[in-house]
Amino acid sequence: MMHKNWLKLAVLFCWPIISKAQLVIPLYDKVPNSITSKEVWEKSDTTSTGRIRTSLITIPTLTAFFPDADKAQSAAVIICPGGGYSYLVMNQEGTEIAQAFNKQGIVAFVLKYRLPNEKIMTDKTIGPLQDAQQAIKIVRERAAEWHIDPSKIGIMGFSAGGHLASTASTHFNDKIIDNKNNTSLRPDFSILIYPVISFDDSLAHKGSRRSLLGKDTSSTAKRDFYSNEKQVTEITPPTFLLHCEDDRTVLVGNSIYYYEALVRNGVKAELHIYPSGGHGFGMLNKSTPDLWWERCINWMVANKWIK
Repeated sequence: MMHKNWLKLAVLFCWPIISKAQLVIPLYDKVPNSITSKEVWEKSDTTSTGRIRTSLITIPTLTAFFPDADKAQSAAVIICPGGGYSYLVMNQEGTEIAQAFNKQGIVAFVLKYRLPNEKIMTDKTIGPLQDAQQAIKIVRERAAEWHIDPSKIGIMGFSAGGHLASTASTHFNDKIIDNKNNTSLRPDFSILIYPVISFDDSLAHKGSRRSLLGKDTSSTAKRDFYSNEKQVTEITPPTFLLHCEDDRTVLVGNSIYYYEALVRNGVKAELHIYPSGGHGFGMLNKSTPDLWWERCINWMVANKWIK
């Protein structure tokens, strides 16, 4: 009997710590645009470099990370890991970034979004964007509950996750999810780290383009629709961009063209280009002692999303 009581007390005192550190939120009661498949099951693996990769996602989720109450600010960021629309790098471009935001008092959400797959989607080209829009909708509708200012909700993406974040930042008026409350799906700001932006032949990361659009990319209209530098308007969110000149995976022109489009449309933007560092380095570009993370936080302070 004594043992059972101690067990109850342990659960009682540990539960708030567990729930505060990681709150996993399913995006939907019923996943839209989905096909039930017995062939597709979510899987994860760890590479020799320590990257945790998750693929074949059928149940998209948000994992919330909350800062300590004494540090809490009112901003939030939804993080879209990269992986060429084939897998998600859940640690180096997800949980590690969320924990760094928490240290700044910022609520962070790691988005585990569905990857384009005709076996589980009626239309694979809209699946990731549906999940990004639903994530923004959930965070904005539950902002009061999580002590978030609904006008300070940003989206962040790495590599192909940067394509998704920039798509959410330029296609927020596309009606592809149920939104009966007409909640704004526009991010208040965007943070794009070595992002895929363009699907033009001269700039495209062909693996990401092929995953999202399929092998036949001859349709100029479809390529242009998802070339987000061509979709920027005066209401596109202010944006922080980071890229490396020697990135051979996703050419630096992706960030340059998006930045130029933002400037042409009068949207506040900040672009940092390092001469070296390559691609996929997450928090730390080992080629320089400069920390891009500090530049990003300074940008957030300058724009008054955080103090």
